[in-house]
Amino acid sequence: MTIKELQEEIIDEFSMFDDWMERYEYIIELGKSLPIIDKQYKTEDNLIVGCQSKVWLHAEIKDDKVIYTSDSDAILTKGIIALLLRVFSNQSSKTILNTDTDFIDEIGLKEHLSPTRANGLVSMIKKIKLYALAFS
Repeated sequence: MTIKELQEEIIDEFSMFDDWMERYEYIIELGKSLPIIDKQYKTEDNLIVGCQSKVWLHAEIKDDKVIYTSDSDAILTKGIIALLLRVFSNQSSKTILNTDTDFIDEIGLKEHLSPTRANGLVSMIKKIKLYALAFS
């Protein structure tokens, strides 16, 4: 699936919810389904700077696709990174670097996060793109 198709799928999913409490619950459920990151990658080097919670992000390249794994010590943050990885993981580094994250604004995520969580979201996206840049 392309990044654009994945983003549109997420926008459609979020439009089904009537209020933000339901959306938060959905984000938390996404976090519960995030594959567990290998313990060897839960290191200081893989911590995302700028997040209120601890978020580890690891990336590797397989068949010209960037594969991300992640974890967080906070359930909502884990859901947010799961949402991002759903869009960006298994894509080419060039595609990742050339993709906007407008879907975040379209679902209203950033405006419904505390300022520190919104900063963390920006930091997560930056780290995802930095990995893609390193692999390009």
